[in-house]
Amino acid sequence: MATFLLGVNHNTASVDVREKVAFAPEKMHDALQQACADVGLDEIVIVSTCNRTELYCEPGEGPAAAHSSDQVRAKVQQWLAHYHQLQDEQLENCLYSFEGTDTVTHAMKVASGLDSMVLGEPQILGQLKSAYAVAREAGTVGNSLSRLFEETFAVAKQVRTDTAIGENPVSVAFAAVTLAEHIFSDLSEVNALMIGAGRTIELVIQHLRRAGVAHVAVANRTLERALELKEKYGVSEVLFADLPEQLEKADIVVSSTASQVPILGKGAVESALKARKHKPIFMVDLAVPRDIEPEVAELDDIYLYSVDDLAQVIDANLQSRQHAAQEAEKIIAQGVASYEEKLRTLGIVSTLKNFRQKAEHIRDTELEKALKLLEKGEAPEKVLASLARLLTNKLIHAPSVQMKKASADGRSELIQLAEELFELEASNEEVSTYDPEDETHNQP
Repeated sequence: MATFLLGVNHNTASVDVREKVAFAPEKMHDALQQACADVGLDEIVIVSTCNRTELYCEPGEGPAAAHSSDQVRAKVQQWLAHYHQLQDEQLENCLYSFEGTDTVTHAMKVASGLDSMVLGEPQILGQLKSAYAVAREAGTVGNSLSRLFEETFAVAKQVRTDTAIGENPVSVAFAAVTLAEHIFSDLSEVNALMIGAGRTIELVIQHLRRAGVAHVAVANRTLERALELKEKYGVSEVLFADLPEQLEKADIVVSSTASQVPILGKGAVESALKARKHKPIFMVDLAVPRDIEPEVAELDDIYLYSVDDLAQVIDANLQSRQHAAQEAEKIIAQGVASYEEKLRTLGIVSTLKNFRQKAEHIRDTELEKALKLLEKGEAPEKVLASLARLLTNKLIHAPSVQMKKASADGRSELIQLAEELFELEASNEEVSTYDPEDETHNQP
């Protein structure tokens, strides 16, 4: 059974489902090892982001290899549902699956940003690399998935280098700031509160600064990362404990953390609105699972957007990337073909190794005989001639026997392959005149 993947993404599942199957970073090691053990996989890499959860699986020679493709995928689906305490039916209509070459194609499209909500967004490549690194640390990556991901990263790099897929700023961070510009007439006068301090928040800060926002505060569980952003962008750093006070001051709130539970509830936001005398707050929740309770959207004077809500804004900025995406598709097609060719080459490695070992054994045996004859005083010319003749006869014996048998059986295609393999131009008649038994009469 070939490498396969099972997953959900923004095209097949709403944020309600995606947040239920997201894997907490601190539990990823255990999840990877548990999946291998429970399903009987040789290898697995789990990619878990805001927009997708994908399980890249390699049955290999493990217990799973004894089952059919459908049976193994069903077991992975059952494991995924059980791990997240869900019913199979909750995932049934959201899951997609690829196997073999289709898995390779999908992985390369994902890494290149062609399967993202934001066409060409660069963050997914880093997220794939991180998922791969975590799986390697957990010991759930072997030769098969290593080849797949290393080749995928190389193709994604080529797409970034040779096309304009990522030149224009089209991302959820950019979309969030674009929405803010439509809501506020003058961004230079607003206060922005960032919850979290990861790469997405950093991108939001960059876009806010370019849009003229002067007052940006960053709330994080630890101040270390917030202080890094302060050093780079001149933001203010605050602790989570200060969120209620900061919320009262914020006109814009953007949240993106790895928390498994909401950080802002309806009650906290309602209290902040009262303190603000119902001055509106524009809120963007970029996290999956969500950081802001969906019920917050029910409050007057709150404009709450999730990652799914940003899709329309993003669509308006994609046209410039469509041509680049077509070029990327060609690069990916070439990458898939190259990967498949390498896999086919790997299949002959053991055969070539055995062929070489057999030839070397014949060489060593005949050389030992020749050396003994020289020690007995035989003429070197005679010994060398005998060595050359015996080596030739031994090496061509087995192929000659098989070609003669193939000719007798009418298997002309094997004769043609032999001519190609050994670079022969002899006719079938010339080949058939050789009698492999003749070599037995030429022993010294």
